[in-house]
Amino acid sequence: MIHRKHCIAPSVLSVDFTCLKQQIQQVEDAGADCMHVDIMDGHFVPNLSMGPAMVKALQRCTQLPLDVHLMVREPDRWIDPFQQAGAHSITVHMEACTHIQRTLSYIGQVGCKAGVALNPATSEESLHYLLADIDTVLVMTVNPGFGGQSFLTNQLKKIERLRALLDHNQAQEVTIAVDGGINTQTAVQAAQAGANLFVAGHAIFASSDPGQALKQLRQALELAGHNR
Repeated sequence: MIHRKHCIAPSVLSVDFTCLKQQIQQVEDAGADCMHVDIMDGHFVPNLSMGPAMVKALQRCTQLPLDVHLMVREPDRWIDPFQQAGAHSITVHMEACTHIQRTLSYIGQVGCKAGVALNPATSEESLHYLLADIDTVLVMTVNPGFGGQSFLTNQLKKIERLRALLDHNQAQEVTIAVDGGINTQTAVQAAQAGANLFVAGHAIFASSDPGQALKQLRQALELAGHNR
């Protein structure tokens, strides 16, 4: 049975920016746990998104924690600007960091929760010596850079191995998050594999009623938890 609390983080990348505040309020009212903010630099991933100014603007739209996902080269130089802009947590990519332990430790020192993201081809084995420095592991279930992609089912085995790694090392407090192609079906599959935080963009904000879409996602997770 799925015992862990399921948290849902709507992704700002998929929001309709012509009604940003309204849509964020809809998902907040529907019970979102935090807002996921994708930062892309056009180098680490083939897309550009937003910067610290957007995080400051989001603070005026919501009381939810802001979870900043840095899909950028040289993420170390962006930790201070996003922390100062109001980030509650900052996730960096294993593949983008020269000295990942130092980077994660610094995120904690500035008062943010620290996360490390793993691209689809990156093994969870690289986390063995980082468990003391991380609050979240973000498993990318698509190749990062664009919203609306299809869920990579081969990542379910990685989530299972990651859950076993955390349990074996008594690091159950570390959150396993999934990002990419998350909907009512794939979220349940990821939860059954061991994930407990679900980043969803297109599945929520492409709906005519984002709040209802979030509720349906949570209901699917709850139903799967009760029926297993």
